[in-house]
Amino acid sequence: MSSFVYVLGSFHKGRHISYVGWSNDVAKRLARHNAGTGARSTKGRVWTLLHTEEFATRNEAMSREWHLKRDRAFRKQLLQKIKSRSAKL
Repeated sequence: MSSFVYVLGSFHKGRHISYVGWSNDVAKRLARHNAGTGARSTKGRVWTLLHTEEFATRNEAMSREWHLKRDRAFRKQLLQKIKSRSAKL
């Protein structure tokens, strides 16, 4: 079964924030985050899926998640996309 790493973005209290996680079902996991039943740090926000990567094993996905959580430049680049989208609205 495939596993995925995902990056979510949200605009909350005047700033854009991101969240990195892994799951076997990204759509279901995003729904849980938006329902307030995901990770504690994601509660009370509306999240948008910014990025996904697919891996053959859970361990590969978890390893990539660890690296993405520390790659602030990559996450900042993804957040720039939602900032520019919201500016156009």
